[in-house]
Amino acid sequence: QIPRILLSGDMVSLDKEAFFRRVSRLYNAWENDNGELFQGADAFVSAVGQDEDVTYAKSTALQAWLFGYELPDTVTVFCKSEIAVLSSKKKNEFLKPVSEVSQDGIPQVKLLLRNKDDKNSENFKQLFAAVRSSGEGKKLGMFLKEKLSSPFLDQWNEALKTESFGEVEVGPGFAYVMAPKDEIELTLIKRAAQLSSDVFGKYFKAQVMETVDQEKRVKHARFAELIEKAATEEKRYTSGMDLDQVEMCYPPIVQSGGNFQLKFSAISDENKLHFGVIICSLGARFKSYCSNVIRTMLVEPTQEQQDNYLFLVELEELIFAKLRHGVKLCDVYAAAVDRVKSKKPELESGFTRNVGFGMGIEFRESSLMINSRATAVAQKGMVFNVNLGFSGLINSAAVDEADKTYALFIGDTVIVQEDSPAVSVTMTKKLIKNIAIFLKDDDEEDEDGQDGSAEDDLLITAEGRRAVLDTRTRAELTAEKRRKLHQTELGQQMNEEAKRRLAEAKGQVKERKVRTSNVAYKHLSLMPQEPDIQEAKIYVDRKYEAVVLPIAGVPTPFHVSAIKNISKNDEGDYSYLRINFFFPGSTFGRTEGASFTNPDATFLKEVTYRSSCVRTGHAVPANNLSTAFRLIKEVQKKWRTREAERKEMEGIVEQATLQLMPHSKSPPKLKDVYIRPNITAGKTRSQGVLEAHMNGFRFTAYRGPTVDVLYNNIKHAFFQPCDNEMILVLHFHLKNPILLGKKKQQEIQFYTEVGEIATDLGHRHSMHDRDDLAAEQAERELRSKLNHAFDSFRKKVETLTSNRQQLEFDVPFRDLGFHGVPVRSSVLLQPTTHCLVHLTESPFFVITLDEIELVHFERVQFHLKNFDIVFVFKDYSRKVAMVSSVPMTSLDAVREWLDSCDIKYTEGIQSLNWAKIMKTINEDPDDFFENGGWSFLTMESSSDEGEQEDDEDGQQYEPSASGSGEDFQGSSSEDYDSMSEVDEESDYEGELGSDESEGKDWDELEKEAKDADFVKPGWELDDRIDDRKKSSRKRQSSSSQRSGNKRRK
Repeated sequence: QIPRILLSGDMVSLDKEAFFRRVSRLYNAWENDNGELFQGADAFVSAVGQDEDVTYAKSTALQAWLFGYELPDTVTVFCKSEIAVLSSKKKNEFLKPVSEVSQDGIPQVKLLLRNKDDKNSENFKQLFAAVRSSGEGKKLGMFLKEKLSSPFLDQWNEALKTESFGEVEVGPGFAYVMAPKDEIELTLIKRAAQLSSDVFGKYFKAQVMETVDQEKRVKHARFAELIEKAATEEKRYTSGMDLDQVEMCYPPIVQSGGNFQLKFSAISDENKLHFGVIICSLGARFKSYCSNVIRTMLVEPTQEQQDNYLFLVELEELIFAKLRHGVKLCDVYAAAVDRVKSKKPELESGFTRNVGFGMGIEFRESSLMINSRATAVAQKGMVFNVNLGFSGLINSAAVDEADKTYALFIGDTVIVQEDSPAVSVTMTKKLIKNIAIFLKDDDEEDEDGQDGSAEDDLLITAEGRRAVLDTRTRAELTAEKRRKLHQTELGQQMNEEAKRRLAEAKGQVKERKVRTSNVAYKHLSLMPQEPDIQEAKIYVDRKYEAVVLPIAGVPTPFHVSAIKNISKNDEGDYSYLRINFFFPGSTFGRTEGASFTNPDATFLKEVTYRSSCVRTGHAVPANNLSTAFRLIKEVQKKWRTREAERKEMEGIVEQATLQLMPHSKSPPKLKDVYIRPNITAGKTRSQGVLEAHMNGFRFTAYRGPTVDVLYNNIKHAFFQPCDNEMILVLHFHLKNPILLGKKKQQEIQFYTEVGEIATDLGHRHSMHDRDDLAAEQAERELRSKLNHAFDSFRKKVETLTSNRQQLEFDVPFRDLGFHGVPVRSSVLLQPTTHCLVHLTESPFFVITLDEIELVHFERVQFHLKNFDIVFVFKDYSRKVAMVSSVPMTSLDAVREWLDSCDIKYTEGIQSLNWAKIMKTINEDPDDFFENGGWSFLTMESSSDEGEQEDDEDGQQYEPSASGSGEDFQGSSSEDYDSMSEVDEESDYEGELGSDESEGKDWDELEKEAKDADFVKPGWELDDRIDDRKKSSRKRQSSSSQRSGNKRRK
């Protein structure tokens, strides 16, 4: 249903710009009409009642198009000179902004208030008088096919019968005017189409494959219920959408088993799904705008069925190519029929009688049908539901009665372009390999020689690839293998996209702000003529922030920014002043880097001055050095403070003026919330009121300044409930930082606390303490109340911005969270639809997923408890972000999350020098990608895994008592024989019960080995010494075992 204005608490606003733009289009079409669209009507009337059973109506669609909402019990009359609206007080307040403004070429909006006392008789007379004064005042355009009802509408109809106006149908004319969509409407339709595609591709398709694989018996009606539930309740398919604004255009239609109806009035019956031809039609609606997708799935199709299906896909592509700006709709249909007659004439009788219709706020516009009788012309921006199929087809190879008759049906939502084919916005794939399911039969199982093997029961596609099901319990591709296959594809896409992005950026020269080097004096005339300079003393010029130093008797000026540091010390009778300068090769700060206009010039590195501390006459010569040291320090401090302020101002964009809500309306607000970062001096937190106005938020502190945040400067908005948290958060990540106090801030947060942050552990608590139980209950109620207040504020803001900036709040998925250290301490990082965030503690952490090029895991080794995550951004000049100390138990969950977000990840056992890597890439990106690009990380990951597997294999087969096989091969046969003899002697002694051992102790062996190194060094001697050590260890072990046996005896 279109959102209605019913309750006084609804915070809604009218988009004036959209209203005047669309009214202007309507009146321009009316003025230029020759009678084809509006049948020569002198005025139009649109009357809306309160009939809940009517889903689609031209009058409600017109209201949604002009006002953005449905206004029940409202009559709107469009005349040549005015637009009269008769409605209730609340709706008139909603329409008041457009009635107060007049624009050229658009009639003035006049608001009339309903009056129950006289049953609106006076209001009706004013409306009829306005009709008579419009044009000739004879023909009244109406939507005659609509039969809406309500007590108010009945009064209007009775009053209208007393007039003698000629009534004409203007529904097709209004439909044609409303058909071309603007950017706001196209965005909503694309989002609805994305939802339809996701529900079919990620839900229904998987459910059908699971049903076929496990041979379940599921009814068509049950499938339809599950589809509707997934589309309207599952957040994973409606990410970033308000579920209150999502609904189905019609009940989903699932058909199989030979009983097919290729129309949208069909219903999903109670028959069970037949494993043959399966047709699914579903359409999602978001914020009143419709979309639709139709697909046919084939289980074990014959070659004839595959050929017919591919021909149907070819026909749809032909329709896309013909459907463009300026083409008659009948010509599009004729082109499709001609292709059928020329290639497969036997299918003509079963071809659908139309191949689509116009779509928008109404699901089907009958005046824009694509059939043989259509005379309308397609225009750029029109949206069509293209759907075509063949019915009554015969499967001659069928054995089952239900397979003998079948149908094929496909459909997509498309947007008409000007000079190119129509573009489909439902991205669900429809080739044979994407919709066909092939089962291995018993003959193939016998040929493979794997009788009873569960692996042969897998589904495979037409290309022979096995279908992957989420709920499979038999032998299947593991989750890790699936991820690896997907990651391989993502790696190829990533490198190709990076190459394309670099190729596009080649012709663009990135603007870099180059600051001119600081100069003490621009010309000689500015240099001061002070006595100290003439006397070859050090002089500090505070005005120009310069220091004049006597060098070889010549006064030489230096700007204070050229001085790196300065020091003064006294030794004996002399004072020394040492001044160090910046020069190429010296450290110039972490972020600035050494930038010199002429680095090949001769630079002064340091200079030292000495002066006597012995009083001469009435003065001490060293006092001049002390004064110069103090003044240089003061000027340096002043200059550095000003530079710090300049850096803080970099990147700050001046915001537009906040447009306050009119006084007649109360803006959505949240009271008693805190702001972070703090805007007042000291540790006192700033508490105040947050209000949502026309183009931004305003936070007014109870004691402090106000802070404005505009909607168009918000990059991401987050709402974090207080479930399992002690604070409730509204967080804004800005596109451009704003200045708070004297610092620029890109993260602005408004929060309130829930319960006590600190708990007294010294107080003994009892589970039966009534006070504690009451406090816990009060805290639960407070949490629920605050969650509801913040969520209500969020929804009001989304509604307020729905027609302009489209601000939507992301909610973190706590179940997908993992712990890590992004800055200083270990925190819980939580994914959202578009970001990875931590919003509870400062400093905050926000990373946009669309800006990530690659994620690399470092220190991934099973004997370690933690690993690190490195985020590499698509902007290679940006510093990589790192999250360290992530528990190894979270590795699989992070992998799965990144893979579901289509983000490439790699792994390695070492920590890499990313600053050096990114510097190498930025110096020559073309060479980097020619040599494989990021594949070096994948190669490292695979080699690391191989080494770990080899180590594990080696450990698995390594003998426990003796050395490895390599040690034995390195020893001579003589040593091996001697060791065997010693073992035999030890065993013999063990049988006699002796507890003595003839082996040498460790000290003797070490001494003997050291002497042997001096006598005969070399690899052979080293091997023999190793063998002797092993032999000695074995003899000692045998001796210890005999001693233990003797004691037990």
